[in-house]
Amino acid sequence: MARLPRLTLPDYPHHVIQRGNNRQAIFVTTADYRMLLDLLQEQAKKWDVAVHAYVLMSNHFHVLATPRTADGLPKMMQAVGRSYVRYFNSAQKRTGTLWEGRYKSTLIQAERYLLACMAYIDLNPVRAGLVLQAQDYPWSSHGHYLGLRTDRLITPHALYWELGNTPFAREAAYAELVQAGISSVQQSALTQATLSGWALGEPDFVADLQKRTERRITKSVAGRPLSVRKSR
Repeated sequence: MARLPRLTLPDYPHHVIQRGNNRQAIFVTTADYRMLLDLLQEQAKKWDVAVHAYVLMSNHFHVLATPRTADGLPKMMQAVGRSYVRYFNSAQKRTGTLWEGRYKSTLIQAERYLLACMAYIDLNPVRAGLVLQAQDYPWSSHGHYLGLRTDRLITPHALYWELGNTPFAREAAYAELVQAGISSVQQSALTQATLSGWALGEPDFVADLQKRTERRITKSVAGRPLSVRKSR
């Protein structure tokens, strides 16, 4: 059975996962993390891709981004992947593949899933037991959104700006959102949609999206939308 091409459309947010081959480490030193971030920043600018969130884990990384052109995201990821493998192999005096095949990605409905996806990304180190709080992990965009540091790679999505009228209000609202967390159902939906390449959104959104591409975008009708839990 022929492999479906990736679903990539301009002006929609996409959640991307790239894993190390056999789940091997893709970062060994601090310089490795910095190199990947530098490559992402360089190639995102070159290919007109707005990066909204990211997290670099020891053997994989996540990116949430909106490309402005149809081939912007694939071009960015291809350039980052190739350049980083050359760098990593040279630094570690190794040869051969580093990635577990092609990167995985899905297109998501921003209004229903973008903030939930950001929280999902930020909470990866917490779920992995690396830190107690998302803000304690240095290799994610979470610190940028809390005002702890300025990350030149990040372009906040319009939905983040709507969280408050001032920087303090937005930072506080986003911190609360991440602290509230996401359910296991949300986590599974975001993971499975990305790994399978099916679009994630409400039925009307998916139906409208299908009109914009010849590529089949879902295995079945999208289910009930998921949203970030409200804190009590």
